[in-house]
Amino acid sequence: MPFNPEKIKKYFPILKRGIIYFDNAATTQKPRVILERLKKQYEHSHANVHRGAYKMAEETTEAFENARQKVADFLSAESSKEIIFTRNATEAINLVAYSFGGKLKRGDRILTSISEHHSNFVPWLHLAREKGLKLDIVRLTKDGDSDFSDFRKKLNKKTKLVAVAHISNVSGYVYPVEKICSAAHKAGVLVLIDGAQSAGHMPVNVKKIGCDFFALSGHKMLGPSGIGALWGREEILNKLEPFMSGGEMIREVTLKNATWNDLPWKFEAGTPNIEGAILWGEAIDYLESIGMKNIERHEKDLLKYALAKMKKLTFIDLLGLEKTDGRTGIISFNIKGVHPHDASTMFDKYGICVRAGTHCAQPFMKHLGVPATLRASFYIYNTKKEIDYFIKILKEIHKKFICAAN
Repeated sequence: MPFNPEKIKKYFPILKRGIIYFDNAATTQKPRVILERLKKQYEHSHANVHRGAYKMAEETTEAFENARQKVADFLSAESSKEIIFTRNATEAINLVAYSFGGKLKRGDRILTSISEHHSNFVPWLHLAREKGLKLDIVRLTKDGDSDFSDFRKKLNKKTKLVAVAHISNVSGYVYPVEKICSAAHKAGVLVLIDGAQSAGHMPVNVKKIGCDFFALSGHKMLGPSGIGALWGREEILNKLEPFMSGGEMIREVTLKNATWNDLPWKFEAGTPNIEGAILWGEAIDYLESIGMKNIERHEKDLLKYALAKMKKLTFIDLLGLEKTDGRTGIISFNIKGVHPHDASTMFDKYGICVRAGTHCAQPFMKHLGVPATLRASFYIYNTKKEIDYFIKILKEIHKKFICAAN
């Protein structure tokens, strides 16, 4: 079936407000099928999971675990046992920081990148301070891409973990994660991939990537907020201690001891986000009905279309992030002479939602030499017609600010 964003748009009730939503790197909107599934779940089959012996509890448990299998299949994981539900990708990364990081010793090293989202930088910074570790930072190339040669130089015998993004939430650049994992494994180093910007935007196969951990969030792929997951290799997860304890994650408790449940439940203390997981599974069904390759192709098409028009505008600063290939539908830029927050407010007056700020990537902003940027990010319901209007308003905003300055 041909990809038709105008037809897709009709399945998203919130877009009837008449907005152009270009903040998809922050979160995505929800199709009607998700909203209907939420209503159905609460009206017909709400119970706690894994604990009840009655029919409704069994129905809910089955739906919850089916969602886990859908996430596993979506990532081409070996088993649903390797999928640990969390609140988001941030919690998934912190789980690794506490459970795997707790085994590290003074002098051990963690390798990450200057372009990371704070969620994949601050946990390692905090862990390094707590345990006396060394945090090594990979530089970027002149055009803002990952510097693989610098990565190779900084990967050494003391490196215990590599933690890098699959796609930058600032530049949209797709980093060479397969090469990174291969090089790291040859050195005996584990790799965590922050997949918050790739899952839901392109096909993801954790076995092909070759990583050891992969973090993702449901809300960035049409699902609800408050649900995410950590994928980890079963043999590695089995060796790690849980970083939260309480109900569900135990096997047996005595007055003097406690033993842990099997995977994945030993990492899922307390009542989980049941509806969140079920709705995420529904979102995955919706995405796969469209086709992940179709989604990736559409985003790249919109990116090339938008960049071609923006490069012609002399008042636009693309911050050196100008290459077209090897990236997805994210563009960070500034309007010369206009603060990003002022520009974002003006865009809103015209019904266009774009992000302004540091995008939780302050080290990257410092590298770019700017306090903040504007960011436009595209998804399945965005169109070239919307980009044309966006370009028109870009010109209008620049004109208004220049006239005001004079």
